Amino acid sequence: MINRLSLAITVLLTSASLCPAQEWTRFRGPNGTGVSEATSVPAEWTDRDLNWKVTLPGIGHSSPVLWEDKIFLTSAFEDTATRLVLCLRADDGQIVWQRKYSSSLHTKHKFNSFASSTPCVDAEAVYCCWSTPEEYTLLALDHEGTEIWRANLGSYVSQHSCGVSPIVYGDLVILGNDQGDEKHQGTSSLVAVDRRTGEVRWKLDRQTATVAYSTPCVYQPEGGRPELIFNSESHGITSVDPASGQVNWEIGVLSKRSVSSPVVAGGLIFGSCGSGGGGNYAVAVRPPAGSRSSPEIAYKVETSAPYVPTPVALGDLVFLWSDNGIVTCLRAATGATVWQKRVGGNYHGSPVCAGGKLYCIREDGEVTVVAAADEFKLLGRNPLGEESRSTPAVADGRMYLRTYSHLISVGGAGGKR
Repeated sequence: MINRLSLAITVLLTSASLCPAQEWTRFRGPNGTGVSEATSVPAEWTDRDLNWKVTLPGIGHSSPVLWEDKIFLTSAFEDTATRLVLCLRADDGQIVWQRKYSSSLHTKHKFNSFASSTPCVDAEAVYCCWSTPEEYTLLALDHEGTEIWRANLGSYVSQHSCGVSPIVYGDLVILGNDQGDEKHQGTSSLVAVDRRTGEVRWKLDRQTATVAYSTPCVYQPEGGRPELIFNSESHGITSVDPASGQVNWEIGVLSKRSVSSPVVAGGLIFGSCGSGGGGNYAVAVRPPAGSRSSPEIAYKVETSAPYVPTPVALGDLVFLWSDNGIVTCLRAATGATVWQKRVGGNYHGSPVCAGGKLYCIREDGEVTVVAAADEFKLLGRNPLGEESRSTPAVADGRMYLRTYSHLISVGGAGGKR
């Protein structure tokens, strides 16, 4: 029985790896790393090099996700807060279907949108979330656009509105629900629902005073069971058992709002926090292992640390891309600075890595490209023609870039798969 199960898992993983467009199924791709093996995305391009550029209904800051030949994306009409779930063809960008969900206008941060949460997708469905003050909604649609289920997770308290994204893990859809603002404390929790039915499988209630927008990732300890990692100001970095929803360990190392998402590198877990007024910092935490029963701080980075952008780890290097355009390359194990350079501009999306190159979209819509290496090299600057607060996606050798009201495809289909 065990051998059959092992064989089935091997076949499943092998089949998934052979289907290249499944490379980007959640915010920042595989386990939120932001890293793709594609080598066919250029460092520089012109409009003539684009595969296509299409106008989207509504606007938004969410990122596209892909399954086989389909792109899934959310958008919204700013005048009514009506939410849209879109399905487009990856080869030409044409809209296959769209579904509209009426909503209500409510207060949000000036840099937020009514479609900032990135969907996640698997072989059966695409999963989306958004909020109003009255309802935090999580729903599933099949790949043809038919609604499978819709879950109301209760009210949502934040003057900045929603922004966290769901992930699929096994047969669960996982979603963070850390709420709160200066005036009100929300009813916070971490939630796992059955991906086929939307029924709550476990719920971890939390006490929080500040909303968090950090999307979880999975940490796999050597010889141990997988752990879900969440970041928030109120709880710091938290490890949760995905099977039961019980807390494995927690360390309160984030004293400001957490917007960026956790990243695992060199056996360390990275998180960052900050505010619009500054004081941003990143921290690397060493999880419990062996005789070490409690997590501990490995090091902190307090100079030019990111608040919103999530770091990228590649090999033994970690790249921090700050909101005000300073890129720092660190040794993951020690935190030693390899190089630090100002590339200019303001950034609200996160960098991704493809073929050893880092891509990050400036607020004004220019894509800045630098080498993901131990020597700084500015490789390209590519204007998209419209502002953007989104993070790129990469699948089947192509990169997909979302501006406020357009989706753009660049790169060839012959990259590594």
